[in-house]
Amino acid sequence: MLLAASALAACAEKTPPKTASSAPAKQPGKTYARDPFPSTYRAYPGVPTLVRNVTIFDGEGGRIDGGSALFADGKIVAIGQSVDAPAGATVIDGAGKVLTPGIIDIHSHLGDYPSPGVQANSDGNEATGPVTADVWAEHSVWPQDPGFSRALANGGVTTLQILPGSANLFGGRSVVLKNVYARTMQGMKFPGAPYGLKMACGENPKRVYGAKGRQPSTRMGNIAVDRATWARAQEYDRRWTKYEKDGGDPPARDIAMDTLRGVLDGEIRVQNHCYRADEMAIVMDMAKEFGYKVSAFHHAVEAYKIGDLLKANGVCAAVWADWYGFKMESYDGIHENLALLEKAGACVMIHSDDENGIQRLNQEVAKALSAGRRAGIQVSDAAAWRWLAINPARALGIDDRTGSLKPGKMADVVLWNGDPFSVYSRPEKVWVDGAMLYDSSDPRRRPVSDFELGQPGMGDVK
Repeated sequence: MLLAASALAACAEKTPPKTASSAPAKQPGKTYARDPFPSTYRAYPGVPTLVRNVTIFDGEGGRIDGGSALFADGKIVAIGQSVDAPAGATVIDGAGKVLTPGIIDIHSHLGDYPSPGVQANSDGNEATGPVTADVWAEHSVWPQDPGFSRALANGGVTTLQILPGSANLFGGRSVVLKNVYARTMQGMKFPGAPYGLKMACGENPKRVYGAKGRQPSTRMGNIAVDRATWARAQEYDRRWTKYEKDGGDPPARDIAMDTLRGVLDGEIRVQNHCYRADEMAIVMDMAKEFGYKVSAFHHAVEAYKIGDLLKANGVCAAVWADWYGFKMESYDGIHENLALLEKAGACVMIHSDDENGIQRLNQEVAKALSAGRRAGIQVSDAAAWRWLAINPARALGIDDRTGSLKPGKMADVVLWNGDPFSVYSRPEKVWVDGAMLYDSSDPRRRPVSDFELGQPGMGDVK
C-alpha cells in the first residue's frame, strides 16, 4: 500500500491538474475584407510648377495677394508672397487671376446617372426596398460619363462623392472619386477615402413605399424602420466583434449589415438626405440612441433653423444656394440659409446633386455669398471658398490630404481666369495631384472620354 501511494504521488507531481491559465489561448477569428474593391488610382505625371503674381484663396479662409504657389511630385510644396522656382520648373504668371484648391462636390450622381440620360443608364436608385444598405454606388459608376470632364473643365471640380439615390431609407454606400478619366471606377477611387452611407428622411421613402402599400408610408414609419434596422445592426456588430476577438464559428455574413457595422464602428460616414429642421433633429437623437454619427445632412433646406444644434452635434450641412420649393418638405427655404449657418458657426458647404449645377458651384457660392451680405452677414471671398473646399473635405474625412493649398497636401489646384465668383470667369487650368488635366488654351489638354470619341457633336469641352 505504501509503494502504491508513493507511485501515485510521483505521478501527481509529473502531471498537475489543468487550470484555466494552462488552457489553450483562444484564437481570434478571421474577419471579412473591409475593402474588397480597392483603389487602383495612380496620379497622372506632372512637372514642378510655380504660379506667381497671383491672388490665392488657400481654401481654409486665407488670402494672399500677389502670391506664389509651388507644387511638385503631386504635392503642394510652398505658398507665400515669395516662393523660388526650382531649376527646370514651369513658371506661370498669374497676374489678374485667382488660384484656389480644386472644388469638392460632396453630392453627385455622375457615373450613376450619366449622360446620355436614358433609362438604360439610370443606375442610381435601387428602389426595391426601403433598406438597401447592401448596394454600393461604385458598382454603377460608368467611368466614361462625359459629365466628369464637364465638371473638371467648366467647374474646376477635382474630387466628388458619388451617392446612391434617395428613394430608400438606407440607399447604400457612396464612393469618393478623383475627377480623372480611367478605364475602371477603381482607377478613379480616392485612395483611402472613407466610404459613406446614404440615408434619406421625409417624403421620398414614404412616397415610394407607401404607394406600394408597404412600410414606410409615414414619417413615423420611416423612423420605425430606421430604428429596427439599427437595432439589428448593433446585434450583428456584437456577434462579429466577439468572433473576431474569441474565434469559433463565424457569424453568417450579411452584406447590408457589413455597411451598417462599418458606421457603428466609425469607419463609414453617414450622408443623410434631409430637408426639414425637425427631422434633422430627430435623426441626430436617433444617432445618439444607436451610437453612430451623422457626417452631413444633404439639401438641408431648413438647416438655418437649427444651426446651433448642428454645431453642438458636429454635423455639417450641404446645401444649395436657392433651389427649394419644388416639394412640400423643401418649401420653407431661404437664400440666406448658407450664410446664416456660417454665422452660427456650423460646418456648411455647397453641393450640386445635378450634372449641370456641378459645372458652376463657384457661381452658386457667389449667390449665397451675395444673399448673406444683403442680410448683413459679412463673409470674405476667401472665407467663402471653405464652402467649396476644406468643409466638404472634412465631411468626407479627407481634409488631411486635400481641400486646401497647404504644404504636403495633394496638388488639386485651379487657376481661374478672373474673379471665381463672377459669371464671366472660368477655369483656365486645372491640376489633379499636380498633373495638368485641363488647359483652356491647349486643345490637347481637354479631357474626352472614349465614349465621346467619334460621336457627332461631341469630343470638345466647350
